[in-house]
Amino acid sequence: MVKFEEANTRLFKNIYVCRKCKSKIRAHSMKVIRGQAVCRKCASKALRPKKKK
Repeated sequence: MVKFEEANTRLFKNIYVCRKCKSKIRAHSMKVIRGQAVCRKCASKALRPKKKK
């Protein structure tokens, strides 16, 4: 899908989507695993990685 590694990094690295309100959040993966990253809109800790369609 993405031809350039730089574009792939910019679009998908450290970007997570809230499972409740579907807002995008840029956070480090270790913070998401530990549960320290929260959604700005709904304060949920349920995050998933952005899908690479």
